[in-house]
Amino acid sequence: MDTETKPPTAVAYRNLVTATIGFTLTFWAWDLIAPLASWYGDRLELSSFEQSLLVAVPVLVGSLGRIPAGALTDRYGAKLMFPLVSALTIIPVLLLIVVKDSYGLMLVVGFLLGLGGTTFAIGIPLVNSWFPPEKRGLALGVFGMGMGGVALSGYFTPRIAKHGENLPFIVVAVALAAYAVLATFLITDRPDRPVPTASLATRLGAAGRLRVTWELSALYAIGFGGIVAFGVYLPTYLKTWYELDPTDAGTKAAGFALVTVVFRPIGGWLSDRIHPALVTAAALGVVALLAIVQAFDPPLDPGGTIALLIMAAGLGTASGSVFALVSQVTPQAKVGSVTGIVGAMGGLGGFLPPLVMGAIYSAKGSYSIGFMLLSDLALAGCVYAWGRMRGIRPGGEDPTAEAAKVTAGRP
Repeated sequence: MDTETKPPTAVAYRNLVTATIGFTLTFWAWDLIAPLASWYGDRLELSSFEQSLLVAVPVLVGSLGRIPAGALTDRYGAKLMFPLVSALTIIPVLLLIVVKDSYGLMLVVGFLLGLGGTTFAIGIPLVNSWFPPEKRGLALGVFGMGMGGVALSGYFTPRIAKHGENLPFIVVAVALAAYAVLATFLITDRPDRPVPTASLATRLGAAGRLRVTWELSALYAIGFGGIVAFGVYLPTYLKTWYELDPTDAGTKAAGFALVTVVFRPIGGWLSDRIHPALVTAAALGVVALLAIVQAFDPPLDPGGTIALLIMAAGLGTASGSVFALVSQVTPQAKVGSVTGIVGAMGGLGGFLPPLVMGAIYSAKGSYSIGFMLLSDLALAGCVYAWGRMRGIRPGGEDPTAEAAKVTAGRP
């Protein structure tokens, strides 16, 4: 394809900007419950675990939904999928107004709200198709900045709610509607993009049989999963452990998310110059070290703040470098399917930690065990990225494995 040799065009940058805006808005919608979790907890008299479950359900659904969303994007293109998913997300956003006094119905609507988290798997194959390999790391990192929707939600949602408890949902719904209309005209798929003809199940099966799919999934579950977990649970952690008011906790959580947003394209940019596996290993090593520091419950100012922000930088860098690796080792026709699986695992990596943290705090009255578990996972990812993934080459093959095949006389 022309993207292999030619520099990006104005159309490529238009698609990148439009997709990033859409990703940002749908992620804001996806994260609407988390900044208001303490308000819902007081209103509905929820336990720590029930509150954690409420903020985790959209993460679960948004993560699993990326698998079919990515495969459908391979087949039908982002021009259809992006406006469609953005428009459908309006429904659960507005339903949050209706069900705010029922915990059971809040869980149901939170399930539907997960739809907003699937646009990640729509934008990655779109951006990947428009940019040449040497520019994809940075381009995908820029698109990944759309996860800043979590920061926008953490900062603006509680402040808007002060002017009316239903107002945040109305504002986001209007923004999504406007974007869906604009995206219909501004997003264009490459005319020469490969369109798979196999069934959805066949394509997902083929992507699932690639070993590299699951290796990338594990790394992304640590990097992006950590971002999502902090995004949905950090306000609760700051309010519970450091006794901050909800607005202050949301502001500091937004600062954490902002750092992850800034460092994601940095991770992609570095991966255009250094092997992305090395970038991933270094970033996760930093996260492992600072998670240990936070496990000892340092005062928030300045120790805890510094530890959390450096962890944010490491997680943001790792999430950008992992998807730079995806773009290097995945055939273009399978990018959506592989992205869907990897993105789903990343989101699932963010589903469990809030539940674990809530359960640990309920049982032990401390979050230290949770941070030590994060350190263990990050260290494992660091070692694996360094030891295994730096040997991966385009196509997902390990040169040592290929050499072994030749030696054994197999093709």
